[in-house]
Amino acid sequence: MDLPVAILAGGLATRLRPISEKIPKSLVPVAGKPFLAHQLEMLYARGIRRAVLCIGYLGEKIQAEFGGEAFGVKLDYSLDGEKLLGTGGAIRRALPKLGPEFFTLYGDSYLPIPYAPVAEAFRRSGKLGLTVVYRNEGHYDTSNIVFRENEIVVYDKKVKLPEMRHIDYGLSLFKASVFEGYAAEQVFDLAEVMGRLVREKQLAGYEVLERFYEMGSPSGLKELDSLLTSQAK
Repeated sequence: MDLPVAILAGGLATRLRPISEKIPKSLVPVAGKPFLAHQLEMLYARGIRRAVLCIGYLGEKIQAEFGGEAFGVKLDYSLDGEKLLGTGGAIRRALPKLGPEFFTLYGDSYLPIPYAPVAEAFRRSGKLGLTVVYRNEGHYDTSNIVFRENEIVVYDKKVKLPEMRHIDYGLSLFKASVFEGYAAEQVFDLAEVMGRLVREKQLAGYEVLERFYEMGSPSGLKELDSLLTSQAK
């Protein structure tokens, strides 16, 4: 697959403290090795060959551990600098390394679905962005999307509506032009960008049936560790 993925791995990982006080979230051990190793292996198996890691907090440790290539995936790095730029600001800073179109993936997400059909749906949509959605029903986390007739009608992480049945899965695609209107070094979140695209009818939706996994919380870390350990046997 010719599209790169921006991995948002610059956060402070406060929910995982004290584990994350001295190492970034991407290096937290899961099933015997750093989480990023599992993430890259999964991405390679699904056709991804290039990733840009958007790093901030203790990001130099990720660079030292993984270098310029790991598990068949070529790696580049985009550093937040002296201040954390937020998920949107981090992508804006990484644009020169990402090219005209790219996936985005959270640094604590493990999303074992086929990625090529998602890219194909994005290109067919003709829209500026696409996000993968899952019918969550408030089970794994708070649902934040109204998804109706294959369209994202509402996306909002702050205002909760009773008709919200879906959640953003953690995987999206964007054209670079979506972020080029923001100022360099501007602090903003990806959720803000996605909300704007929904209002402009420029965010496509792609529904999957397989649940997502995350290791950004103690309960999620424990669950994913158990899953990956059992798969390795």
